[in-house]
Amino acid sequence: MPGACQDRDVADRDRKHARHAAADRARRAQRKRTLTWLIPAGVVALAAVVAVALVAAGGSEEPPAPGSAEELALGEEVFGRRCETCHGPGAAGGLAGPPLIHEIYSPDHHPDSSIRAAVARGVQPHHWEFAAMPPIPDLSDADVDAVIAYIRDVQREEWGGDRP
Repeated sequence: MPGACQDRDVADRDRKHARHAAADRARRAQRKRTLTWLIPAGVVALAAVVAVALVAAGGSEEPPAPGSAEELALGEEVFGRRCETCHGPGAAGGLAGPPLIHEIYSPDHHPDSSIRAAVARGVQPHHWEFAAMPPIPDLSDADVDAVIAYIRDVQREEWGGDRP
């Protein structure tokens, strides 16, 4: 009977499709259960890697204490890297920037806040015939504080310890 065989083939095919569909639903449900814990676990793992990288790079360290030898060393290093090209070694002046050891830059005429503003916004020359200073936006507050401490220390040495 061709009709009965066809019905049986259709029924077998339907059962096979139903088994496959059930297996697909089970796989999707398992994948969903896996993702519900895998995604948060991945986020936690990523956060841990970032935290370790920050600690290894020194990103979570406190800045050096104000006036400490560490702050002066940091200031000298940052000044050498970012400021010396224009302001010269020891802040004595260069081809593009004025000597920061000059009395015009004493704290009573150019307080620390004016140095911070020059770093943040740049400054047009107003005492000398030098190029305008561009902003230096990629220095951290701790770097700027350290550079200021270094400049004030160099000024003290230059002026015989009287000021700043």
